[in-house]
Amino acid sequence: MTLELVIAALLVFVVALLYSSVGHGGATGYLAVMSLLGFPLREVASVALVMNVLVAGVAFYQFAKAGKFIPKLAIPFLITSIPAAFLGGLWRVEDKTLAMLLAVALFYASIMLLVKLRDKQGESLRQIPPVVAPVSGLGIGLLSGILGIGGGVFLSPLVVLFSWATVAEAAALSSSFILANSLSGLAARALAGNLHLGPVFYLAPVALAGGFIGSRMGATRLSGRQLRFLLATVLLIAAVKAGWSGW
Repeated sequence: MTLELVIAALLVFVVALLYSSVGHGGATGYLAVMSLLGFPLREVASVALVMNVLVAGVAFYQFAKAGKFIPKLAIPFLITSIPAAFLGGLWRVEDKTLAMLLAVALFYASIMLLVKLRDKQGESLRQIPPVVAPVSGLGIGLLSGILGIGGGVFLSPLVVLFSWATVAEAAALSSSFILANSLSGLAARALAGNLHLGPVFYLAPVALAGGFIGSRMGATRLSGRQLRFLLATVLLIAAVKAGWSGW
């Protein structure tokens, strides 16, 4: 194993630990790590999706076990996001366009990590307008399939900020959403001959370990501010790097 892979493995562990604590699979973090270390863009999307499936799967189990998963909240998003993620995975995008889209996603994820999402105790939750959930799932699913992420960084802030769910319920929703979309995106990439696993056999076990620890912690409490800030900084640097390469 090269020094580059050792560094990547250590960073992937931290990313999985942090992201899984809030119900996310960590794809934007994995993309940031591999992008900063110079892995090919075509390779990192597939590897990130595989790790996303493992970490989001573990996170979903932990949050569902804690009674935080609400099927009637998740189904309207999943119905449209799964086929949209599949279509996005079939979509072949030029490297420059992919880099710019990745930069936007990483920048957004970094901002969301810096924004403290609080569970509004005592406030009643709102009903999701019937059309909003399927339309949101469609858009997020399509973008997720193209970029090789699960979409949790887009969905959970949306759900919490509009008071459609508590933070814990949003975490459970995100983990199910990420798991389904990542599997759909992987299937599409395999079908299109665009599945490049690269260093996945080195990085996936490390991500799984981080995801198990983080999600177990996150089922009862969220991650700390300092780790969130450090990861947000890494994502921001990677966003700038991806944007520069796509310019």
